[in-house]
Amino acid sequence: MAHKNDIQFTIREYSPSDEHVVMSLFRDGILEHIYPAFFKAMSNPDHVGITLSISMAGYVLGGSSYFQAFLFGCTWACLIYYCCHDIHDSYMKGRLSTDMADIQATYLENPDNGFWVAEADVNGQAKVVGMVAVMGKRGKEEGVKSEDWNGGVSTEDVQDVGDRSYGLMSHVAVKFLWRNKKLGSQLTLKALDFCKERGYSCLTVNVSTPQTAAFSMYHKLGFVQTASHCNMHVNQWFAKLARINVIQIDKFI
Repeated sequence: MAHKNDIQFTIREYSPSDEHVVMSLFRDGILEHIYPAFFKAMSNPDHVGITLSISMAGYVLGGSSYFQAFLFGCTWACLIYYCCHDIHDSYMKGRLSTDMADIQATYLENPDNGFWVAEADVNGQAKVVGMVAVMGKRGKEEGVKSEDWNGGVSTEDVQDVGDRSYGLMSHVAVKFLWRNKKLGSQLTLKALDFCKERGYSCLTVNVSTPQTAAFSMYHKLGFVQTASHCNMHVNQWFAKLARINVIQIDKFI
């Protein structure tokens, strides 16, 4: 059967005919993190306390009304969900208007960059079930600063990247039915091989805190955390309410 754990995947360079499925993978891969982010935020002890306090206020203001207590609590939950949704939706739209607007020009026509898709045999037909991209960064030429990556907060683990070249990996996505088959690891290894060929000193990827499975996978592959920040180019209050941080992890080559 096609879904056995020992299935073989073919990883090849992106072609224009892949655009439709790649865009679908990209959108689904971003938006699927909204609910995990929401539940993670709502389970934060601070938010649990705020939810209970707001619900109690509704109960008191409503004259011992359980309905108003529920309504107040739901209003707070809706605000947190909106923040989580806006962060992911803004990121998706931003990438769709920049590098993803023209994959051919951004990744394939620049020798420092790469974009690959993973295919699996489905009933005798090759179907795209995963993807990964790498964008080369040339140290000072790109204006790379560790304090920017870390949201302006210095930590002992942040590496000095001012004069080195590295690969920035993004758009790692695998279709739901093809997960837990080590395809994510294969795609990451493809990106690592590309970085070695280009002479990059490391492969860098940014992971948001709700992406626990991805973080675990990268950790097993030898990535180490070098920075973290909450600067996601959205309203900072949204980031604070959503309790989402971005973790930078590197695999040094």
